[in-house]
Amino acid sequence: MIHSAIRKKDENGQDVDLEFKFGVEDLRRVIELGDSDDDPTIIPERLAKELWCRMGFTGHINGNMIKTMFSSAYRFTIDCVVHSLSHRKGAYDETSDYIMNIITCLVLNRPYNISKVIFEYMLENMRAGCNKYIMYPRFIMMMIDDQFKDIPKNNGNILGLRNMKSEPITRLTKGTHERVKRLICKINNLAYIAPDKDRWRHEKNDSDNEDGRMSEMVEKKTRWWFVRDGKRK
Repeated sequence: MIHSAIRKKDENGQDVDLEFKFGVEDLRRVIELGDSDDDPTIIPERLAKELWCRMGFTGHINGNMIKTMFSSAYRFTIDCVVHSLSHRKGAYDETSDYIMNIITCLVLNRPYNISKVIFEYMLENMRAGCNKYIMYPRFIMMMIDDQFKDIPKNNGNILGLRNMKSEPITRLTKGTHERVKRLICKINNLAYIAPDKDRWRHEKNDSDNEDGRMSEMVEKKTRWWFVRDGKRK
């Protein structure tokens, strides 16, 4: 549970502090990501990296996950997830392990407990000290608005939404094959069922085989991946 205080003016114009607290269930209800407390937060590293290859990843399998190393069909999706759900305040060109978990589960239509991951980074940030950069400010605003309906708004503190313009879309799709353009941020099959047993492809799939590249993979110790026997590293 995160505990804080919200300061507002009372009817006499005096400052008063109101208790502000929320847990992961409150966060899940307000931001409506559609996950569940029963959903996993860690997945096999091999599952994520096998999917990299199917997403057109051109870098080394043990290297950094750079957005530009993925095919155009997925690059914009990765960019959106990094900017909206990452706990960083910079270095947006590189994706971290839990961001790749989210993308993996989105692509494969697998459940993933995004709300818990976000809450853990919020909690970690709070424990780090008051001088740390506030992570997920938009989600914090949503939590405050949910609990305090009459808090006056300062326009200078409101984060405005900016819709995607044609320029970045054109930049992303420039020189891209027409079939790939149609797949950008598109769910091709709403009834798609994820492969079982932590696999990244269905049996008898006739697309490119990733085994050659995966033979070079060296498993890493990480907070959000586990090894083949299912244990957290």
